[in-house]
Amino acid sequence: MPTIVVDVMPKAELLDPQGKAVAGALTRLGVERFSGVRIGKRFELTVDGEVDDETLATARRIAAEVLSNDVIEDVVGVEVVE
Repeated sequence: MPTIVVDVMPKAELLDPQGKAVAGALTRLGVERFSGVRIGKRFELTVDGEVDDETLATARRIAAEVLSNDVIEDVVGVEVVE
């Protein structure tokens, strides 16, 4: 069965407290090669049957209207994986 993966991230201009906490933990562990961490959400939508243009359009609509909060988040990816 095909799966549509939706990735949602906090808007770049907003503080990401979880990412900041992880970045601080990495520094405390001696990992200093990463200058920042941002944490988002991943949704996997299992599709019954084939993924056609209408199904993908529906997934994009759901991503924008249900899976993300457009005030504080951006949908950064909607893709089909097998």
